[in-house]
Amino acid sequence: MQKGTFRGFEVRVEAPGIAWITFNTPERLNGMTSAVKRDLVETLMQAQMDNGVRVIVFTGTGRAFCAGDDLKAYSQGLKAEPGLVPPMPPGHDNAIGTYDGLRMISQELNRTLRIIDKPTIAALNGVAIQTGFSLALACDFRIAAEDARLGSATLRFALLPDEGGQHLLVQHMGLAKTLDFLLRKRIVSATEALELGLVHEVVPGAQLAQAAGDLARELADGPQVAMRLLKRSIYNAAELTFEQACDEIAAKTAVVDHHPDARDGVASFVERRQPRFNAWLDEDQASG
Repeated sequence: MQKGTFRGFEVRVEAPGIAWITFNTPERLNGMTSAVKRDLVETLMQAQMDNGVRVIVFTGTGRAFCAGDDLKAYSQGLKAEPGLVPPMPPGHDNAIGTYDGLRMISQELNRTLRIIDKPTIAALNGVAIQTGFSLALACDFRIAAEDARLGSATLRFALLPDEGGQHLLVQHMGLAKTLDFLLRKRIVSATEALELGLVHEVVPGAQLAQAAGDLARELADGPQVAMRLLKRSIYNAAELTFEQACDEIAAKTAVVDHHPDARDGVASFVERRQPRFNAWLDEDQASG
């Protein structure tokens, strides 16, 4: 995948295959525009198809993870940085344009994040509101700094959580708590977010990068084929009947059981040693 500085974020890859996507406009509280979202979609597609990437971590700089859409910068599109995709008209100047823009850009970012089969982590260094909040909810894991604050609060402006946030919140908290959270326009502390099940862990701000990196390395060292298929199966199970979920994971098991990782996993148990997973990835990197 392409590494470097783009519109609103930077990309770097660390061994063993951890892609860090860092929002880098702290003066804008890392607010997003359509251009940023389109570049993020392209970046995620590249990460999905790159065998050198095993885990994706999002984080921010300054006081915010991402404080939502940057309305002032929308017309400019953060043109100072090179883009991964060419510019396009804003498209929000009428009702159908807003409808299409949401489906094809804003919602597409979270849809892309959810369909990626590589583990994703949101390291919430500060405020995560609206767009930033829904992006974090679309990740598989969320680790928050102690001073982070999370919420949607779109009703404060008579707007809706239009990027799929309402669905993600129902999945994480259930119907009753989601109604309370959104209709009462709540923005919660990291501690309360942990109690609500919105984040997995809360750590001191100075330890956030270390905590996210430790989790990323743990996931990157795991059997990648089995982990990716299991991730997809878990998300599918949330939408399927029990019978459908059983059939779905049986099909994936037919692949995993015959993969070299599984053979070495079984052999390592018999031989009482640590398994040697991902030889296929190591060979790919060596040949590249």
